[in-house]
Amino acid sequence: MDGKLLKPYDPKETETRIYKLWEDSGFFVPENLPGDRKKPFTIIMPPVNANGSLHAGHALVMTIEDIMIRYQRMCGQKTLWLPGLDHAGFETQVVYEKKLEKEKRTRFEIKPKDLYKEILDFTLENSKNIKSQIKRMGASCDWSREKFTLDADIVKAVHQTFKKMHADGLIYRGNRIVSWCSKHQTSFSDLEIVDEERVDNFYYLKYGPFVIGTARPETKFGDKYVVMHPKDKRYKEYKQGQKIKLEWINGPIEATVIKDESVDMKFGTGVMTITPWHDSADFEIAEKHGLDKEQIIDENGKLLPIAGEFAGEHIKKARPRIIEKLQKKELVEKIDENYKHVVRTCYKCGTVIEPQIKNQWFVKMKPLAQAALVKIKKGEIIYIPEHFKKITVHWLQNIMDWNISRQIVWGIPIPAWFHEPKCIPKPGLEKDIKKCKEIIISTEKPMCEFCDAEYIQDPDTFDTWFSSGQWPFVALGFPKSEDFKMFYPTDIMETAGDIIFFWVARMVMLGLYITGELPFKTVYLHGMVLDAKGQKMSKSKGNVIDPMIYTDKYGADALRIGLVVGNTPGTSLALAEERIRGYGKFANKLWNITRFVLDNIQTSEVKRELKEEFDKLAEDITSDMENFRFHLVSDKIYHYIWHRFADEIIEESKKNPEVKSSLMYILENSLKILHPFMPFITEEIWGMLPNRKNLLIVEKWPQ
Repeated sequence: MDGKLLKPYDPKETETRIYKLWEDSGFFVPENLPGDRKKPFTIIMPPVNANGSLHAGHALVMTIEDIMIRYQRMCGQKTLWLPGLDHAGFETQVVYEKKLEKEKRTRFEIKPKDLYKEILDFTLENSKNIKSQIKRMGASCDWSREKFTLDADIVKAVHQTFKKMHADGLIYRGNRIVSWCSKHQTSFSDLEIVDEERVDNFYYLKYGPFVIGTARPETKFGDKYVVMHPKDKRYKEYKQGQKIKLEWINGPIEATVIKDESVDMKFGTGVMTITPWHDSADFEIAEKHGLDKEQIIDENGKLLPIAGEFAGEHIKKARPRIIEKLQKKELVEKIDENYKHVVRTCYKCGTVIEPQIKNQWFVKMKPLAQAALVKIKKGEIIYIPEHFKKITVHWLQNIMDWNISRQIVWGIPIPAWFHEPKCIPKPGLEKDIKKCKEIIISTEKPMCEFCDAEYIQDPDTFDTWFSSGQWPFVALGFPKSEDFKMFYPTDIMETAGDIIFFWVARMVMLGLYITGELPFKTVYLHGMVLDAKGQKMSKSKGNVIDPMIYTDKYGADALRIGLVVGNTPGTSLALAEERIRGYGKFANKLWNITRFVLDNIQTSEVKRELKEEFDKLAEDITSDMENFRFHLVSDKIYHYIWHRFADEIIEESKKNPEVKSSLMYILENSLKILHPFMPFITEEIWGMLPNRKNLLIVEKWPQ
């Protein structure tokens, strides 16, 4: 018997050594796998934040995807799990801005190129940390194919996609309403916005013959349209386009009546004024009726000259003063001090999002969504759990255009150039001056054919989701690489259910649009990892679980199986330390079982009943593995090893030599089934068994 087995199992001593053994074997690389493997099985790792640390959700991702890849590898597939790191645009820039604050610097005083270089150096240095943590989780991914979302070939492919979409009329530049954070000075995607329920004052204001309701009186300086439903009998005397003179915040104005069916007759008084520059619903009404739009609040959250005496004040400070003035003018009907409503805030700083009209790049989503819907409705993508299919279909059917411009330095630059406003025609081309192109899409600085004007590069970068939405095909070297030809479409996209729209659906649309094929065949969506009390983790609550602490204490195997047992796809898991500690004890139980078996090796044949019992279990478990029921498999093999094998079969073998002869068969095959879940200890034990030629990582799955 191996001398190591005389001591308790030591994960710290084992795991680093075993991972190096796997890396040195080359078996993470599909071309190095033994046998003639023709059928590929591919997972593209959701790229983790290169600047971050592994959190509990990441640990779950690494565990589930590694279970999938190890199982398929043992089943004889040509497995590729391609790892990736994400530059994480805004997320990383915010982290770096905090560093700058400590150094008493600000990003606004640093040249963009210099800031980019600083963040790049910072990110690449910190990326060593996240990669080492991924390895500590036992991730058997092909590090020789590792990709970073800012690799030159990735950037080139993303630029080509933008150029193609622009040429196909799917991308346009226009003045539309966007979600703006006044602290970070950038527009956002919906994922970067937190809907927060608040209780505020709701003001009922006299607007000529009407009473209008608002929680934001500071936006009302430019309101000159009063809108009502055309079927609202209370206002039937008022006609479309009718002019009404009235007294308002800064004096008399003339308002225009607009009839629109989008008005909710049951809300407030059923009549409202609109602020098209600072509200998306108001913007749509203004667009529909061709109404003027006027900016009231600047990008810093301060009132503009239209606010008169309040100009230059921050809207928070100005609000009570505005109401005070309206009260003096007897224009406040009443104030509801218990108005519950949802406020959109920046997910990083909590600043209230201020809608602004900005000239930015947008993607026309409906054509992309329609193509994706055809495939999804045909069942060409399997969703686990299945209800995510309905959720996706509903979102795609109601999709809105997507703002892909971000006003940050850290990211992939938008390859667009703007013609200078003033120009002098080149000699002999005076008549062609109108042919100057206002915008040119190019990765290189263009020259104007007709005048001497310069082209100025768009200072914005892409929304991170635009580049990561192309991740499956760009990471595989689309269009010409052998990897793309061999491993695309991929087999599984495993990720968190809360980014089903922002990432998964966009990968489906962009992958289908660019390659003509869906990027993956199955979508597996896990739930959130919660704290021991079932609460969402957050730094402010102080309940964030660091998976590396549990790995240090109990080993990666204990954490891995603790994350999976009973964890049904799509549901949340409360992760208590006692749970991980319990699976640490299970590792020791397996260690002690091995010691007993090696002390009692018999050479006679396996008892038929015990073999049939185990083979039936293996058949049942294989069916579960094929159907992604990892929560059941881990539970079944755990209970079989602890309660059936250790408590019953081994105890019976002490009295019955015929049972003792079956122990090695059961141990070997139990190790194989347990390997995807607890790879370190199973590989360590496998190497101690007699006559082992291969590493367990490439052993055949029990048939």
